[in-house]
Amino acid sequence: MSSNGYPDSYYAATAIGTHEYPALTGAEQADVCVIGGGFTGLSAALNLAELGMQVVLLEAERIGFGASGRCGGLIGSGQRMDALEMEDHFGFERSRQFWDLAEAAKSEIRDRVAKHDINCDLQRGQLVGVHKKSYVGWPQQLAVALAERYDYPHMRALDREETRSLVATDTFIEGLLDSEAAHLHPLNFALGLARAARDAGVRIYENSRVSTYTHKDPAEVYTGNGSVKASFVVLACNAYLEKLESRLARKMMPINNFMIATEPLGEERARELIAERVGVHDTRFVVDYFRLSDDHRLLFGGGENYRRGYPRDVRGFVRKYMLRIFPQLEDVSIDYAWGGAVGVTVNRLPHVGRLKPNVFFGQGYSGHGVSTANFAGKVIAEAIAGTAGRFDVLASLPIHMFPGGTLFRYPGMVLGMLYYSLKDRLG
Repeated sequence: MSSNGYPDSYYAATAIGTHEYPALTGAEQADVCVIGGGFTGLSAALNLAELGMQVVLLEAERIGFGASGRCGGLIGSGQRMDALEMEDHFGFERSRQFWDLAEAAKSEIRDRVAKHDINCDLQRGQLVGVHKKSYVGWPQQLAVALAERYDYPHMRALDREETRSLVATDTFIEGLLDSEAAHLHPLNFALGLARAARDAGVRIYENSRVSTYTHKDPAEVYTGNGSVKASFVVLACNAYLEKLESRLARKMMPINNFMIATEPLGEERARELIAERVGVHDTRFVVDYFRLSDDHRLLFGGGENYRRGYPRDVRGFVRKYMLRIFPQLEDVSIDYAWGGAVGVTVNRLPHVGRLKPNVFFGQGYSGHGVSTANFAGKVIAEAIAGTAGRFDVLASLPIHMFPGGTLFRYPGMVLGMLYYSLKDRLG
């Protein structure tokens, strides 16, 4: 744990404007009680306050303590399932609806960063690297479909040489460059949202873990030293939901993802690795994702596990994935290594909805959470305020229970990941 109460990471070491909020003591009342201080909860709280509501936000640890302050920071276009897959599952009209919501989610981030002057190193551009022959042609197919049917001319298919000119690896056969995707420093974005929410009147409490809440109207939410009575509750816990709400836990599973940050490489060597500072991920099922920091480090995410504990040596665990992509970094030392839990659903689509009588929730962003989680908070706020159109579209996504529920979801996931890992290697 770092000195500011966050897990040791590059993000915690470069956090801007951390602020210690008090723990909840005594009884409070509000229109809405938001449980969770990540992107979903902060966005919901901020948007609700701007709509004139009295909001209390309860965070078990520190603002942005979970995936919102530890993730890769990539902001992709569309959903975790690409537009062609969405068409196959839902037809073009619904696929276009979900695409337009994802575009609004990207705009929401850009607008918030500008409006609140959030210093989070927001950068445009993202490259998807194709890692096996069976995916060859997919970049061109998707780019053409998006330009012709989705009014999105910002993706361009790249051949091996063009891809290699942007990312200095021999592992990519083709590439897909998205000039309107983005990436940022996720913890600093979360801290900026918290400051904006505080300034808008949200009462924020840290180190205030919720133990239980009543399923009544109004609801009562309890922590170890206090309580909140509210007309609405927003569950924004995602991978950290645990046993707080069993009706949601069966449709989402926490898995651990891991990242490292190299020593500073210097601007020249850093730009030799990744030109133009685009964010990058590949087409593996267990995705490798990476980007350059403002101080010319490589931030690299790779590998995951499906139990509570982390690997004994996170540096070594992730480093082997980094060297698979960039063997030329064999001489580079690793300054930071960390992990964190993300929530995934069976079909990798976000789980947003409402539980009777007065509970709204967002979870299961499946590695696509920076923009989706932030936008989920916004549409939840809209729905609580009485405008549920965009919320209803997101809530209409079918999210299935993990086979065996919470008891057997981990063994099932391990078997599934072994299968997909084998498919990744065969290609």
